[in-house]
Amino acid sequence: MDRMKRLWTEWTLAIGFLREGRVQSLMIAIGVAVGVAVIVFITALIQGLQSNTIERTLGTQAHIRLLAPEEVNHVHPASPGTLQLVLEDKRPQRLRSINNWQEITATLDQLPDLSAVSPVVSGPAFVRRGEALESVALVGIDAERYQRIIPLDDYMVAGALRVGAGDVLIGARLAEDLGVSQGQKLRLESGEQNSAVVNISGIFELGVRELDERYVYLDLKQAQSLLDLPGGVTVIDLTVPDIFTADRVADQIQRLIDLDAQSWIETNAQLMNALTAQSLSTNMIMVFVAISVAFGIASVLSVSVVQRTREIGILRATGATRAQILRVFLIQGALLGLLGSVMGIAASYGLVWVFNTFGPGLFYIPVPVSLVLATLVLATLTGVLAAAVPSRRAARLDPVEAIRYV
Repeated sequence: MDRMKRLWTEWTLAIGFLREGRVQSLMIAIGVAVGVAVIVFITALIQGLQSNTIERTLGTQAHIRLLAPEEVNHVHPASPGTLQLVLEDKRPQRLRSINNWQEITATLDQLPDLSAVSPVVSGPAFVRRGEALESVALVGIDAERYQRIIPLDDYMVAGALRVGAGDVLIGARLAEDLGVSQGQKLRLESGEQNSAVVNISGIFELGVRELDERYVYLDLKQAQSLLDLPGGVTVIDLTVPDIFTADRVADQIQRLIDLDAQSWIETNAQLMNALTAQSLSTNMIMVFVAISVAFGIASVLSVSVVQRTREIGILRATGATRAQILRVFLIQGALLGLLGSVMGIAASYGLVWVFNTFGPGLFYIPVPVSLVLATLVLATLTGVLAAAVPSRRAARLDPVEAIRYV
């Protein structure tokens, strides 16, 4: 009971001191609010930009791709004591299937680090319509599995997502170049003897020019026949729940299975560098804003200690301990940080709303609850830390000298 009473007294004194210097308190609270608003808005903006960039980049590709190892020349070793000079040309890489891909797929389905597994057969071909001839990439898929890698349903602009029995999907730019629409016919040619007339069941638009003008999705078996890979697949596409673990998971799979595992981080190194630089700049902004807020709170509380020297002396003379005086000023710092952070969070929501409503509309800025709570805690702790030096100075004041202070 006595402890609760002491705490209540300390809180009352802290609030009383803030009220007496309400102008200074309001000014520093506004300063904290500006800092918190900058932190929340800039962080949310960068996170929204990064999410949009990653979604646009990875929305049309797998997180990890498994391919057959490259073919290499086998050089016969020289006999002992013989100097062997070798002039070697790298072997051309032919289109070939992954060995035992069915067993590998079944094994990968059991791994907890993977969220989707889809075997794919892909290779070059030509598409012909009358006199028009275009180079394309055939992508043979198991539609049900592939949907968990790339949700093609979300990118359909005409027709339906249907492959098999002579039905194919083509990109919007390819359809425009060939002058075709959903329901019309095309001829696919992948060699002198391999060709087929197919029906366009749907048209998609992935938002990536190269893919929209080259990709042709068709049934796995039909692609195997056209590419002369009966029963084979050339790639196994994978996705992971956490995209930033793709490198680690790819390394684990490569050690488990004798295949070349390529993660999106490896194939998009420049994008990863840009994301890292953005995160670093955001963290630097947060640090410098927090430092400026801390100095502001510390300066106000230092002035408050000087102005209230007599009051502190009287409190010490009437039995207040140094620890109690210390806590009073620490509470002031925490209250300034908390009040400023609440005001700043409200302002940041306003800034985000203005951006989402009247901004360029390139992407949407979400404000995660975790970011708001983290900023609230950061601002409050900054206030407490900033109050540490002034509060220790107040606690060390000698009551007799303090009372005599004019």
